[in-house]
Amino acid sequence: MKNLPIALSGLSLVAVAILYYLHFSAGTTKATAATTTTATGLKIAYINSDTVLKYYDYTKEIKERFEAKGKKLDSDLQNRAKALESEIGAYQRNVSNMTIGQAKAIEEDLGKKQQNLAVYQRSLEQELAIDQAKVNEELYGNITSFLKKYGEENALEVVLKFNRESDVLFTSPALDISQDVIKGLNEAYKIKKATPVKSDSTSTKKK
Repeated sequence: MKNLPIALSGLSLVAVAILYYLHFSAGTTKATAATTTTATGLKIAYINSDTVLKYYDYTKEIKERFEAKGKKLDSDLQNRAKALESEIGAYQRNVSNMTIGQAKAIEEDLGKKQQNLAVYQRSLEQELAIDQAKVNEELYGNITSFLKKYGEENALEVVLKFNRESDVLFTSPALDISQDVIKGLNEAYKIKKATPVKSDSTSTKKK
């Protein structure tokens, strides 16, 4: 019987990668500070999304959390794979002493275990993908909510996203409000962390 191929993905790397995947709206978003006024009267500023994500404390914390989870899942997957490889090796060493029926039964069992391992690997990848979607949604919500409030307070009408993937090819540094946004987001996150989480459960009165 040939070695059963066991494809293992770097789950810890997948977990870390999600921290750098955040969709801002492709067009414009309400908000900003150091601004310029266009010929049409719009007050415009921009943020560097890469910089904001890099220095946003919530992103740092999430990254550490996902790195730990990814390493744990990857370790578990590797241990299962090694256990299966050990069984395959034992079979190959002893197959010459087995009857055709015994060998066939063990091969079928090993084949099922390999399939189960593949299913387990896909379930881990799906779990990380779901976590990724939740984090992306929360990051997007936190940043755009802050920008909306910030824009209203500073009479801003348009905030652009600027990075290598954006359609904006050049911007004046004077219009960059990234540091203000980072500071505001971190202050809000600090307050949120210090606020006790209220329980939704209500105590029932004894009759």
